Amino acid sequence: MPARSVIVLFDVGKTNKKVFLIDEHYKIVWEQSQSFNETRDENGDPCEDVTQLTEWVKSSYAAVLALKDIHIRAVNFSAYGASFVHTGKDGKPVAPLYNYLKPYPEALKKKFYDTYGGEVTFSMLTASPVLGSLNSGMQLYRIKEENPGLYGQIQCSMHLPQYLSFLLTGKQYSDITSIGCHTNLWNFSQDHYHEWVYREGIIDKLAPLRGADEVLPLGKMVSGIGLHDSSAAMIPYLESFQEPFVLISTGTWCISMNPFNHVPLTVAELQKDCLCYITYQGRPVKASRLFAGYEHEQEVKRLAAHWQKDPQYANTVAYDPSIVSLLHVKETDDNFEQAYHRLIMDIMKKQAASTQLVLEGTDVRRIFVDGGFARNQVFMHLLAAAFPHIAVFAASIPQATAIGAALAIHPHWNRLSLPGDIIELKFYK
Repeated sequence: MPARSVIVLFDVGKTNKKVFLIDEHYKIVWEQSQSFNETRDENGDPCEDVTQLTEWVKSSYAAVLALKDIHIRAVNFSAYGASFVHTGKDGKPVAPLYNYLKPYPEALKKKFYDTYGGEVTFSMLTASPVLGSLNSGMQLYRIKEENPGLYGQIQCSMHLPQYLSFLLTGKQYSDITSIGCHTNLWNFSQDHYHEWVYREGIIDKLAPLRGADEVLPLGKMVSGIGLHDSSAAMIPYLESFQEPFVLISTGTWCISMNPFNHVPLTVAELQKDCLCYITYQGRPVKASRLFAGYEHEQEVKRLAAHWQKDPQYANTVAYDPSIVSLLHVKETDDNFEQAYHRLIMDIMKKQAASTQLVLEGTDVRRIFVDGGFARNQVFMHLLAAAFPHIAVFAASIPQATAIGAALAIHPHWNRLSLPGDIIELKFYK
């Protein structure tokens, strides 16, 4: 029996680090998952343990190479964004992998924006709200200003997906899906780095840009340079559907992404937490964010305590249109089911407004929802009611981020044409 051809995918999330083998039919044939305890940076703030992560990638890759009856043709990487690994001349990290939630000094932030045109103008050019450390370019600016000794040690700063690729290939590159992910580094209107990156000398710390659909030699196989996870998760949809759509990716954040909206961000949209991502093909994706998954999690705990239920009970609540009709005229709730419907109705008001921001001016016919809320009957029925003239679907892709990273370099490892059944859809009227 011939060995099965596969691609190795490393998918590094904040909580879980996963490695997969995916065959030419895009079926997962092997997987492992690992989680690590966080460490602390020099200020005592929690951060990823970059040493442990580095060792895990190398040992996991060695373990995969030792597997029998498989033929590894390629490897690629996806990881969370807004996170730099700063390496020295020997290629080893010289600084912590700072957390993108690390508080940012107000005085330094003011100095930066005062120097470069003010928050509003700057945000419009870089297609990102003012987010402190979550604008990852600001992390480099902070090191330069606060710790020049460390800044001098940095030979190359790579976003996390590209650092993972570097661990195996030894090649240092930047990728547009990471650079274009609310980093403050990219000028969207001019399609190159913002002026400040050159004026501050930050450009000297960044690796050369390379396409996310390109590959590097890795022994007898090839390697991608890695992708930002949100951009990777959209690739299966971009490859499967040609007509305009919006994807609502749900988790802690609910992010509505419209790759068919090419209108530049307005000041009003920025103030309502809109931003732009960039696809692996280099095109802007207008997006809006809502902290709905977090709100849902906290409120379910509160409701469960009040009605003396297990929080998991919320997963069993079926959509009931009669409850929805009742709640439109009724102020109080008589049971958990009513209270839960009211919670989702309140969330849906915000979700519909958030999604509408990226729908404006486009001819979108379909909305796809993936992640946790795609499995929530109450959420999906209410979303369909909120957009009666758009077809609403719950979408299911096992490990969409890893599948997307495999699709990005499909021609370089897969001899078959793209399968038509990667995404499983459920229609909601």
